[in-house]
Parts: sequence; structure tokens; C-alpha cells
Amino acid sequence: MWNLDFQPPTVIEATVLARLPDELRRPLRSEWADANKPGHVVDCFLEGPAFDRDGNLYLTDIPHGRIFRLTTAGQWQTVAQTGGWPNGIAVHRDGSLWVADYRRGLLRVVPSDGQVEVLLGHRNSEAFKGLNDLTFDAEGHCYFTDQGQTGMHDPTGRVYCWRTDGRLDLLISNAPSPNGIVLDPDGRFLFVAVTRGNAVWRAPLLPDGSISKVGVFRSFFGTSGPDGMAVDVAKRVVVAHASLGCAFVLNLRGEITHVVRSPTGQTITNVAFRPGTSELVLTDSEQGVVLTATVPDAGASLFSHT
Repeated sequence: MWNLDFQPPTVIEATVLARLPDELRRPLRSEWADANKPGHVVDCFLEGPAFDRDGNLYLTDIPHGRIFRLTTAGQWQTVAQTGGWPNGIAVHRDGSLWVADYRRGLLRVVPSDGQVEVLLGHRNSEAFKGLNDLTFDAEGHCYFTDQGQTGMHDPTGRVYCWRTDGRLDLLISNAPSPNGIVLDPDGRFLFVAVTRGNAVWRAPLLPDGSISKVGVFRSFFGTSGPDGMAVDVAKRVVVAHASLGCAFVLNLRGEITHVVRSPTGQTITNVAFRPGTSELVLTDSEQGVVLTATVPDAGASLFSHT
């Protein structure tokens, strides 16, 4: 059942915005591909779309440790090499890129010169499992997921909040593959894409910053599961699905109101709104393509742009 009025969701066809040029692709064996795409040579795997205040789009290339900038003129530029496996990006209000890097932890990248700084490499001397995605709230607190290789066989993925005063709070410790993470526009609820559990969890945030009564907001199916997410001004959650070739728009009840369909591949891993607009960009990671589509409402305001 799609929703309670038994009507099918509206289908929105995405189009190609840009493709990673051949000269930037690296058809080389990598340890990341050996573990995550066995038997495949992965020339790129695009993730982490995030816009800066000038309208440039930043993306990560996980297996080859790169961060790209897609300019407003459509030019691809290599901004930095993290020395790890960078995944999600969130732009800070100061213009720096905060990056969830699977190998190195939480990083800060300066786009102007590519300088890379490790902000948080461990918790209490214990290494992270492997960071995946992150988001800021209106106060600048950073929420991030620690996914590693967790799944239904090992439901020990974690969700943290690193507060502006330096305190690191463990919010969730039993998620089977926590991936994308977003907050609703009012900062009242935290949503976590739990990939191997094929679901989106909803966690109410209490006044002291803790969470309570975490529940399954929406269940999915497929060989993979929900990945990156974004939120619009109507409090809808847009969920990229990494094996179904589309992104789903969920209303406040978790019903699917719209489906944004890929014209290229099936591995739609992440989504982001162009700030101030209803243009949604999507990453087709395996194809090395950025897609675009227009959805009903504009994206919610971001810490980087307020």
C-alpha cells in the first residue's frame, strides 16, 4: 500500500545534469571496491552532494578519496584528496566542508586550497566503525552516522551528535547500517536511513538533546536500502534508495506521495536541494552521474545558508 487514500504516487522523471568526465575517472582496482563491489573495477562512486553559498555543487568519490566541485558553469574540478574514503558532505556556515570519511573520521576541508583537517578521529580512543553521512542543526551541532559494515547480522551501527561545546553524545547504538541523516525543519525529529534494515527511523529529540521512542517511519524493500536524504519546507522527507533506481518523497505520515525516477542506473545514493529552490539533485553513484528533478516544494533552510 502506497498511502491511505490508495492512490499511486506521482512519478517525476529525473534528467541528467552532469556526468563525471572520462579524464577524471580511475578504472583501477581499489580496496573499497574489493570490499563493497567484489569483482568490479569501480572508476568512481559519487556521493555526498552539497551546495555552497555560490551555487557550486560538491561531491565525493569514495573509492579514490576525492572531493569534486561542479561549478555553476558545469565545470568539474578536483578540490581535495582526503587520504581516505569520503562519503557525506555538509557545508558549514563558515564555508568549509565537513566530510564523513569512512577511514579517517570527521574531516574539515577548506575548498579554496584543499586543506584537510581531522576534526574527530575516534571516540574515547576507540576507532569509529566507518562514518557515512552528517548534517547540521540550526545551532551548528553536527549529527553523523557511523555505519561501518553493520547490517542485520550485526545491528551495532551508531548515530552521534557532536555539539559545539565539544561534547560527543551517542544517540543510537543498535542500527543495522545507519546511513543518511536529516532533521525536520523545526529540529524536533531526527530521521536516519537504516540501509540494511530497509527502513527510515524517526527519533524524537528531547529538550536535553537526547532521543526517545525511536520508531520505523517507513519500510522499503530491495537488495539494498534507503541511503541519503533531504527535507523540504513542507517537512517532507526525500529518500534516495540505493537499489530501486529512484528517490521517494514521504509526507508527515510516511506515505509516498512522489517517486523521482532515474533515467540512468539503479544506484541512487543521495539527494540534495539546490538552496532556495525546489530543484532536487540526485547521485547515480555507479554511473558517475548527477541527476536533477523538480519536486513540489523547496528544500528546508540549511545551517550553511542561514
